Amino acid sequence: MNEIKIFSLGGQDEDGKNLYVIEINNDIFIIDSGSKDAESGQLGVEKIVADTSYLAKNKKRIKALFITHAHDDAFGGLTHLLQDVNVPIYTTAFPATLIRQTLKDKGIKNVEIHEIERSQIFKIAKTEIRTFKVTNSVPDSFGIAIRTKYGNIIYTNEFIVDYDIGLHAFASDISEIAEIGKEKVFALLSESTGANTLGYTAPSHKISHVLETHIDEAKGRIIITSYAQNIYRVIELAELCNRTGRKLFFKDKKMLDTMSLLKKLDYYHLPANVVATLEDLEKPNTIVLVTGDGSEVFKKMFAITAGEDERLTLNSDDTVIIASPSVPGVEIEAMALENELYKDDHKVITIKKDKLSSMHASQEDLKMLLYLFKPRFYIPVKGEYRHLAANADLAMSVGNIGADRIIILDNGQIATFVDGKLKNASEMISAEDIMVDGTDSLEEGSLVLKDRETLSTDGVIIIGILLDYKTKKIIGGPDVQTRGLLYVRDSSHVLKAVSDIMVEAVENAVKENKYTNSDVRSEVRMRAGKYVMKETGKRPMILPAIVEVN
Repeated sequence: MNEIKIFSLGGQDEDGKNLYVIEINNDIFIIDSGSKDAESGQLGVEKIVADTSYLAKNKKRIKALFITHAHDDAFGGLTHLLQDVNVPIYTTAFPATLIRQTLKDKGIKNVEIHEIERSQIFKIAKTEIRTFKVTNSVPDSFGIAIRTKYGNIIYTNEFIVDYDIGLHAFASDISEIAEIGKEKVFALLSESTGANTLGYTAPSHKISHVLETHIDEAKGRIIITSYAQNIYRVIELAELCNRTGRKLFFKDKKMLDTMSLLKKLDYYHLPANVVATLEDLEKPNTIVLVTGDGSEVFKKMFAITAGEDERLTLNSDDTVIIASPSVPGVEIEAMALENELYKDDHKVITIKKDKLSSMHASQEDLKMLLYLFKPRFYIPVKGEYRHLAANADLAMSVGNIGADRIIILDNGQIATFVDGKLKNASEMISAEDIMVDGTDSLEEGSLVLKDRETLSTDGVIIIGILLDYKTKKIIGGPDVQTRGLLYVRDSSHVLKAVSDIMVEAVENAVKENKYTNSDVRSEVRMRAGKYVMKETGKRPMILPAIVEVN
């Protein structure tokens, strides 16, 4: 019996957090490990990643993780995954460089990274893998064909069809895709974000035709926003500056570093004398580029508008161009920025989504791959449910795939194929959202949303005590502080009891020669939590702090 399982742990009925799993008999292949932005009301959570508990339980069977492109939705959850699974990573040069830097910043070592080509055939274990070039907003993006006994399982990645992209690191190869299509295609996993959009995405993804008139009309500086992960758009802007005789000031060093990396890889070289220096910042022919991921770009621009930026202050001759159309999760920040700009009577140009497309496949792009690949099974991926449904309808309209062979999956829903036939798609595994703050700590894990909710509803109790490092005798405290829990005048007995719990836990542990800092803190957390719940009906966060000094 030959068994194939296809499922996602993230990316279905949502925007981002992509993580797809292909199981071929006993071997597991993972495609991407992404994150998505938290929504504004999610209590300080920075990002959301996929639940990887299934992969942790089956880590001995995992053969590879493919990172298909350098967006957060493809590798933003990687550090979380690596806490559970030390998996070999296969990716191209540009994302590999960014991943190495991320792992270095997080202190993660001994991760095996294999640099591959965008177009390559190779084997992992006994399985043949073929990568193929796709056009995306970042360089070095690729799709994957995983060979099985019944044909290839193909993952398209984010893509558009553009015969005039101009840069080899961004270009796709339709003849290569057609060649793969001549082989048998068992299942096609194709992106869905643009499935409701008519026509081809190209050329509406290009910003040059939108900006040229505004640049010609501007009397002074131009401050323009753009998402940091649309590198093709930044390159377009640099070329536009070169043609119009303007200088480009990179507000964010990280983006300038990215341009340096493109030069190092020989993917793109900024035109000579285009990059502005600090001395050029106040000159009227300067274009200031403000970049950031998700809501970050709006927050940076808001700080500039509010006069909170150290280097850049808007003046009456400036033109502000918002070229970062709002996406899910950042609507509040985008609206706040626009309101602030209009309050101060700045000249503002907001470029809407219908004028500037993201580099996702529209209907004709999707149809082209359907015609070329002619898959037996079609699985819409990457998008909200309305996008997945539109992609499924599109496949039906093409006419060569029956409704019984088009499968829309939820996160955690497994499509199981036995001997080349769909057996069922009803098995479910855990695929919850994991919400983390910005620390990504590998020691005790990142704060989750539950902690944030506890702080906002039940408060926090902090219990501090000072011990002699050698004797473990109490030399200071305990000191008990509360926030958001109790009115002090009515709570003295609770604070006294919590203080006594700390003293008793320390003294008993020392007396019994069982003292460790972490064990005592755990005991205090448990006992104090139970006591406070009994007395107040609340479950505050208990934070014991034991400081040992010489």
